Amino acid sequence: MTAPTIAAPASAFPKLKQRPWTKYFTFADREPMVLESGAKLGPITIAYETYGELSPARDNAILITHALTGDAHCASHGPDDPEAGWWEPLVGPGRVFDTDRYFVICSNVLGGCQGSTGPASIDPETGRPYGARFPVVTIGDMVRCQERLVRHLGIDRLFAVAGGSMGGMQALEWAVRFPDMVRGVIPIATPARSYPQAIAFNEVGRQAILNDPGWRGGDYYGTPGPERGLAIARMLGMITYQSDPSMTRKFGRELVSGRFDDPFSLFTTFQVESYLHYQGKKLVNRFDANSYLYLTRALDLFDLSRGFGSLERALERVQAPMLVVGVSSDILYPVYQQKEIVAILQAQGKAAEYAEIDSPHGHDGFLIDFPQMEPFLRAFLERIERAGV
Repeated sequence: MTAPTIAAPASAFPKLKQRPWTKYFTFADREPMVLESGAKLGPITIAYETYGELSPARDNAILITHALTGDAHCASHGPDDPEAGWWEPLVGPGRVFDTDRYFVICSNVLGGCQGSTGPASIDPETGRPYGARFPVVTIGDMVRCQERLVRHLGIDRLFAVAGGSMGGMQALEWAVRFPDMVRGVIPIATPARSYPQAIAFNEVGRQAILNDPGWRGGDYYGTPGPERGLAIARMLGMITYQSDPSMTRKFGRELVSGRFDDPFSLFTTFQVESYLHYQGKKLVNRFDANSYLYLTRALDLFDLSRGFGSLERALERVQAPMLVVGVSSDILYPVYQQKEIVAILQAQGKAAEYAEIDSPHGHDGFLIDFPQMEPFLRAFLERIERAGV
C-alpha cells in the first residue's frame, strides 16, 4: 500500500524531489531555535522517512545519517517504491539494518535542499528564499534538530546511530552531545574534526560556486543559477572521494569513444574527464548550490572538542559502545583520523573498536563495499542487543 503524499514546505528549489514516503516535522515556529553561531532560526522543518515498525517498548529505533549530498531516502520502501536508496544494500528486510527488526529513521539535514529547511526555503519574514541570508549551520545544529525529531516520534533512546562521511560526523556528535540517548554508535569514514586538507578541498569547491556569475550573491532562484560553479565543485569532490587505484581501474588512459583521431584537443578527451563532467551535471540536476556552500562550511567547522577544551574531554562524555570504520584508500578522511578516535576512547577504558574496509574505492568505499561492511556491522548490532544496556 502506497503511503499518502504529503506536500513539502515552500521551497524555491525547483528540483526538490517529493516522494510519497516523505514526512515533515516542523518546530521552532513559536520560539526560534538558537544556533551554535548565536543566530536564531524558525520555523524549522525536517524531512524524514521511516522504515519498519517501532516496537511497543520504543527501543528498536536506528537513526541513519546521510553524507554531504544525501537525503532521507536511504532505501526503497518495497515493491511500491521502485527507487533504490543510497544505502539500499544495508537497509531493508533481512539486511544489516533489518526493517523487520528495527525501526529505521533517516532525515534530510538542516541546511539541505531535499525537504528540510535550508537556503532555498522561504523566509517567513520576507516571503522570499533565504539565499545567502540563511544562517551558517553546524553539524551540532543538525543533530539538535534530529534530537527534536526523535523526541517527536516518542523515542527516548536510540538503539543506534550510523552514518558515513558527514553522516559519521553526526553520529559522533550524537555520542558526545546526547550520550544518554544512544546505545550504539557507528561513525564511518569520518574524523573527529576536519583537518586542513579536507577544508582546502571544500574551499576550492565553494570558490567555484561563488565566482560563477550565476550565483548572484545567493539570490539566483528563478534563474539557472551557478550551474558551472556547482558542477566544478562536484568534479573536485568526486576526485577526493576516490583514489589513484580506483581511477586507474575504471578509466586507465582510455580516450572518449569517437575522439581517438583527435587526442590533441583542449576539450574533453580522456574518459576520466568525461566522467567528471557527467558527475558535475548530474549533481546540478538534483542539488542546490547554496546548500552545497552551507553544508561544506558545516563540514569545515566540525570539531567535537568545541566547547569542551580538548578532544579527549569531549570523548569522555561518550557512554555507548562505538564501532569506528575507516576505508584503507580514503584520501579525504584518511584512516589515521578514525584510529585517533578509537585510541582516545580505548585509553579512557571505553568500549570502542576499529574496523577497516580494505578497498581501492577511496572515500566512496562506504557506499560501495557493502559485502565487507556487513559482517562487522551486523556483529556490532548483535553485541549491543546482547548487552541489553
